[in-house]
Amino acid sequence: MTQQPYGEDPPSLRKSLGVVDGVAIAASSTAATTSIGIGLGVTAGVVGLHLPAIMLLAFLPILGIAGAYSRLNRVEPNAGNGYVWVGRSLTPWLGFLVGWVNIVATVAFLAYTTAVTGSAMLQLAGEAGLHTVAGLVLDPGSTAQTTAVGIVVLVAVTLTAVTGVRTAARLQSGLLVFEYVVLLGFCGYGIVTGPHPFRLSWFDPFAIPSASALAQGLLLSVFCYWGFEAAFTVNEEVRDPRDASRAGLITLVTMLGLFLLGSVAFQRVLSEPELAGHGAQGLAFFGDRLASQPLAALPLVALMFSAVASLQAGVIPTARGMFAMSRDRTLGPVWSKVSARYGTPATGTLLIGALATVVAALALVIPRLADMIMATVNAVGIVVALSYALTALAAAARFRGLLREDWRQGIRAVVLPSLSAAALLALGGYLAWSFYTSTDHFEVSADNGWFLLLTPALMIASGFLAAAWAKWVRKSPYFRTGHGTDADAPQLLATSN
Repeated sequence: MTQQPYGEDPPSLRKSLGVVDGVAIAASSTAATTSIGIGLGVTAGVVGLHLPAIMLLAFLPILGIAGAYSRLNRVEPNAGNGYVWVGRSLTPWLGFLVGWVNIVATVAFLAYTTAVTGSAMLQLAGEAGLHTVAGLVLDPGSTAQTTAVGIVVLVAVTLTAVTGVRTAARLQSGLLVFEYVVLLGFCGYGIVTGPHPFRLSWFDPFAIPSASALAQGLLLSVFCYWGFEAAFTVNEEVRDPRDASRAGLITLVTMLGLFLLGSVAFQRVLSEPELAGHGAQGLAFFGDRLASQPLAALPLVALMFSAVASLQAGVIPTARGMFAMSRDRTLGPVWSKVSARYGTPATGTLLIGALATVVAALALVIPRLADMIMATVNAVGIVVALSYALTALAAAARFRGLLREDWRQGIRAVVLPSLSAAALLALGGYLAWSFYTSTDHFEVSADNGWFLLLTPALMIASGFLAAAWAKWVRKSPYFRTGHGTDADAPQLLATSN
């Protein structure tokens, strides 16, 4: 490992990626198969048979966010992306918060995906006729069993991520091809043969039961889209920064198409109670309704591959975000150690895997996997919405001069990101308020509003405490300037297209 002492030239990452690699990483991070197989069932439990409507509606602010990421990336490619951009354009405190909540949200996501991976493997074992091991009845709905199996996979993919992004991207490309072939085949077949009639009301957002259901459904959908920005966390490792922007936008549009295809297919094949009631086993149930074994197991294999790929894709951007923060002394120097052999933040990658393992073990206080998934998705949805909104506001502040110079560019660079940020902040605030007012006591349960609110509140509060430590104990120069270590490297015009 190599590490530059503070005050000397900062360490850098090896440039080896192209746009296809960026798409593979971002697509694996969004984990379309996992989102369709699990996220659609969770969201249907909130909005009913209006999944296409909620996915389309959530896409609009996310598209504005993607535009903000893309434009900021052109003028300032940095592994810390939102952390650097928000710190420079708004305030270092909010910039640090963006970096922090992305870290803790991804660690929570890794813990959740660890259990999902274990559940998929236990379901596959059941399909193969293996129902007990050493007298223990295998239960894919048990948080304890699924977490134990998933941790083994998490360790393996973390070790693979250490060897380099290019290696990980190649593995994920192969997994993605298989996932998408299976997903497109089964969803296409389900749309054609499903017993439930197609209805235009599925696309009507005004038919969603209530305002709180709309808000929660939108944030759950934001969670499904979350991950497209992983392409921007490796923007220091791509040969051309524009490749990161292309990869992020290509991934986002692809996800929209897959989510619409999946939501229509699920609603054609499954009734509302079936869709909302199967949780982590929804995709397996969908496959069983369309085919007999062994073909019916293919969607489950795709889900397992998707979960494995998203574990690896979650480790990669988080380690690089912490690498960027460590360069600025907002985090400890251990996170900026670069492997001399692989040119990656290997130590940070291993530590991220270890942290995710610890959080996955802590999640055992929620015994049912379905409840753990609901609690995690709600918490992550709120903090991701906050992170996206602050990044969009940073873009609006950075490019506000375009409103005077070119109104068309100004609308794209300032107005649309501002509207997207306002929508996400309003949704997050409304959902937090609805959680607060939904109960008068606290308990560790996925249907207890105070518990659902506590997790994102702790994520945000811990960010301000960590920022205070970085400012007054580590004395990071970031809090004087808001600039990242490499913030001034590319001297590009802010008005560039």
